[in-house]
Amino acid sequence: MGSIIKKRRKKMRKHKHKKLRAKQRHKNK
Repeated sequence: MGSIIKKRRKKMRKHKHKKLRAKQRHKNK
């Protein structure tokens, strides 16, 4: 079970990073 949660956390982290990057790009422009 631990490994499954870790894998899910990695996927969620990637999605969050993409959203954060998009917001930062908008601010820079």
